[in-house]
Amino acid sequence: MAGLDTIAERLTRGIARGTSRRSLLAKLGLGLTGAAAFPVLPVARAATHPEGPAHQPVTSGNIQDPGDRTSCDYWRYCAIDGFLCTCCGGAVNACPPGTEMSPITWIGTCTNPADNRAYIISYNDCCGTSSCGQCLCNRNEGDRPQVRTQSNNDYNWCLGTQSSIYNCSTAVIVGVALDTPR
Repeated sequence: MAGLDTIAERLTRGIARGTSRRSLLAKLGLGLTGAAAFPVLPVARAATHPEGPAHQPVTSGNIQDPGDRTSCDYWRYCAIDGFLCTCCGGAVNACPPGTEMSPITWIGTCTNPADNRAYIISYNDCCGTSSCGQCLCNRNEGDRPQVRTQSNNDYNWCLGTQSSIYNCSTAVIVGVALDTPR
């Protein structure tokens, strides 16, 4: 330990002999000036991009299910109102970990651009933790007045779950809609 103290003492005395208080203050001032100019330097400000820092489309990889599942324009989201579970750690048909899917849903009928058929979509809210806060979508195609609750997306559908705290919404395909008779 004594050897380490001797080395530290020699190093400190050498620095003290070679520098003055004025040069130390000058270097400190130069450092503070440089630190103040640092935020002005050009940097990539990816966090200010509206879709997030590094938006990568999330697709199914199936040509029969086209589109970006993190975009409000995805075909299944034609009647959705809420945060997309695909942006919150879940999937288009599964809740994020730590949440549970509400058994009570609203429904919509959306047209798949791949086969031009209408599908019945069940919009289930995922409940149990605070709102995700990412990828908010409010599309009201086919939305009905609140007196027709099963076709209205303005309710908190976290009923029948342990917690009524809303997190995000899924879009589960229930089946193919019947063609209307002509």
